Amino acid sequence: MMIPKSILIDPDRNETYGTFAVAVSTIAFAYSPNFGQILILAYYAVWLPLLFVDYRRFTWKLSSAWLPLLLATYVCLSVFWSQAAGISARAAVQYSSHIVCAYVAARTISARTLVVGSLIGIFFVLLYSLGVGGYALDTLDGTVNFVGAFGSKNQIGFFSSLGIFFCLAFVVFYRRNWLGFVWTAPIMLLSVYLLAIAHSATSVASLPAVIGIVMLLTAAKVLSLRYRRVLFIVGAGALVTGVVAALNLGLLDVVLGIFGKDSTLTGRTYLWEQGWEAAQQHPLLGYGYAAYWVQGFADPERLWAEFYISTRSGFHFHNTYVETLVEIGFIGVTLLALVILRAFYGHISKVVFGDWSADSVVLAGAIGLMLIRSFFEVEMLGPYFMASFIVYYGLFTLNPLPAFRRRRAAIPTEDERHANGRMPAPV
Repeated sequence: MMIPKSILIDPDRNETYGTFAVAVSTIAFAYSPNFGQILILAYYAVWLPLLFVDYRRFTWKLSSAWLPLLLATYVCLSVFWSQAAGISARAAVQYSSHIVCAYVAARTISARTLVVGSLIGIFFVLLYSLGVGGYALDTLDGTVNFVGAFGSKNQIGFFSSLGIFFCLAFVVFYRRNWLGFVWTAPIMLLSVYLLAIAHSATSVASLPAVIGIVMLLTAAKVLSLRYRRVLFIVGAGALVTGVVAALNLGLLDVVLGIFGKDSTLTGRTYLWEQGWEAAQQHPLLGYGYAAYWVQGFADPERLWAEFYISTRSGFHFHNTYVETLVEIGFIGVTLLALVILRAFYGHISKVVFGDWSADSVVLAGAIGLMLIRSFFEVEMLGPYFMASFIVYYGLFTLNPLPAFRRRRAAIPTEDERHANGRMPAPV
């Protein structure tokens, strides 16, 4: 029995498999530290074999993926100047293969399938965390918060906020009938509840901003291209003005106070200073990919001790760009920033300057969520993160794949059959 290729790699016909693959990936991203390699192998198993189903789908305009490929190559090359070459080599292979999986997903599944699969995966992730019911001390602000099966409230907050966003996106853009309300309602309620008890300020603060962006992009549908450009310019100007005003008029402290934070962001600014000082030692190339937070090195040992990290692992500078600057230097942080900005602006520009698309609106919102979080968390630099998977997926989908259709053999007419045989065709 032969399985049709279309149910595996055709975005219009592989909703079942694609949903399953994304759900498995979501669970792997969440709980691979808990359950080990079995989830990572499952993640690879649902994506990498698709490369051999139809190679043309993945080699078509491969050059358009030059930016993430350049970043992956640079990460691998950092092995040659890394302070911990073995760790860098292993992590670089993992990160590069993670990018490949996102590339395969972008070439095989639709944005709707990504949303549905993510919601199913998030539901099981949150349900398991609710069952575990773990609480932990936040070493940055000294509070005890719900973390579920995770090691940090920010991780449970991330999946909760993403669940809320994708529920809203599905109901508004992808719902086909009233059943969409039925099956997304439990996911929405569970996400809201866990976000509330996790007290993750980053997750709570980023969600309204992203919903606002999506609302503006949705409203642009009824406008002509000319007025969309005006809306974009006015919106961008208002954003810049708001940020400048917040920094100069003391509004930032008011906003931070709403979320229980102070001007130091509960110790994050100290970590950023430490990261900046560390980056000055190797400003251009960095210490090597994943080669800074290594047991036995003086600076990370000191920071682990200062923040009471007894496990001496799983810590970072709470800023993607500071972390990247330390690990792979100015070149690396430039490449990663270009990846994030290209993915975000690419979908924004599709909506504002091109044909309005619900997929681009949803992906712009999802990538915008990761962009905001990147200033306070490190979810783009390492492998097996939901955030980096979505950003790379969004980046790769900027170049739409043409429809690959099976060529049909022409059936000869009766006259042609005789003409091709021994008897001449009748005149």
